[in-house]
Amino acid sequence: MADCRPRTMAGIFARALLVSLACLLGLPAAGAAQDSRVLVTQVDGTITPVIADHLEEGLRTAERDGYAAYVVEIDTPGGLLVSTREIVQDFLSSSVPVVVYVTPSGAGAASAGVYITMSAHIAAMAPGTHIGAGTPVTGEGEEASDKVVNDSAAFAVSIAERRDRNTQFAESMVRDGTSIADQQALRDNVVDLVTPSTDALLDDLDGRTVVVGPHDATREVELHTANARVVQHDLGFFGDLRQWLASPELAFLFLSIGTLAVLYELAAPGVGFAGVVGGILLVLGFVALSVLPFNVGGLLLLLLAAGLFAGEVLTPGVGVFAAGGTASLVMAGILLFRGELRVDPAVLWPISLVVGGGVLIAGHLAWRARRAPTLGDEDELVGREAVVTRIEGGAGQVRLDGVWWTVRGRDAPVVEGRRVRVVAREGLDLIVEDAPHPGEDRGPTEEET
Repeated sequence: MADCRPRTMAGIFARALLVSLACLLGLPAAGAAQDSRVLVTQVDGTITPVIADHLEEGLRTAERDGYAAYVVEIDTPGGLLVSTREIVQDFLSSSVPVVVYVTPSGAGAASAGVYITMSAHIAAMAPGTHIGAGTPVTGEGEEASDKVVNDSAAFAVSIAERRDRNTQFAESMVRDGTSIADQQALRDNVVDLVTPSTDALLDDLDGRTVVVGPHDATREVELHTANARVVQHDLGFFGDLRQWLASPELAFLFLSIGTLAVLYELAAPGVGFAGVVGGILLVLGFVALSVLPFNVGGLLLLLLAAGLFAGEVLTPGVGVFAAGGTASLVMAGILLFRGELRVDPAVLWPISLVVGGGVLIAGHLAWRARRAPTLGDEDELVGREAVVTRIEGGAGQVRLDGVWWTVRGRDAPVVEGRRVRVVAREGLDLIVEDAPHPGEDRGPTEEET
């Protein structure tokens, strides 16, 4: 018995040491699970170059900072095919797991959204969502040519094959415009799971294994997303502004109306309001051009239209320059953007006609301003007559050639309703005296001018 106690104590000590070592060895794994982070971004709206750049930036951030996954919550009616291809290429070669989640309930991944969803390592949908209708259309909303449809169908099938998804649906949603709800998408192997929320999605993904990386350098990654810290990756103010400006109609509208406003300021200089507004609109228009793919030829036609409009304002005539500028503006709207982007004819024609008509009016205003007599010379004002229309603060108000002047009597206060003659000018005030009675010698009256 005397020998048993030390052995017993030694055994207890050994067990305690083993437990301590096990806890110490378990701490890194627990810490890793606790420090697991997931980068989440929202795509709500049309797929544009702004969205493509934003998703590429998020993907690079997730890869660089060691995020467990990159989750894209999507609700889109579609968008530009060229931007969609860029997003798909990035997702297919990503070295970090990409999860596309169609959410919230009532949302959809249509057209471009289908390609993006199918290209993710994990495709998920919320209850009450739908996916499909990927038939490409032109900028006017018409169905694209057979060549474009065939190319899009092959593109969709290649994505489905790469991610082991339903290739029949991929081809059908392009050629026939097929669209299905979440439960059918799950049954038909279009998506991997249906889950009610982002938190539930992260719990469901935990422990799954996906193959990441480019085709020639793939590797398996086990997802550890349960209780992961969610980090939002938003567009921000300027990103939202660029996304809002990513519209051919807005770009054409801002550039056209901005040019017209600047021409009005040149035709009839005033307080500068038209010039300021025109400058702001032109800047917004060029920001929109920097977002959208445009043709140099269309931009040159736009500059030609601006030059012809300026010629109409500077040398107004029978409207030849205005007509040529309007025609150039229409052609610019047709040819300005590349690919499937087009300015809607319902916007193109009215804006072009309004700007052309506005330039004619601006030219007329400039012509009248150049022909109007100059009232800055004192000699041209002396001897002019007018009727005092009102009295304010001891001074009178008269109107000469469309301009209001403040008048003060030389020998006596002016009286409302009395005709006066200008005898001198002091700064911006006119010094007057009572006009001669009828039949006496007097200068030209306001009515005679």
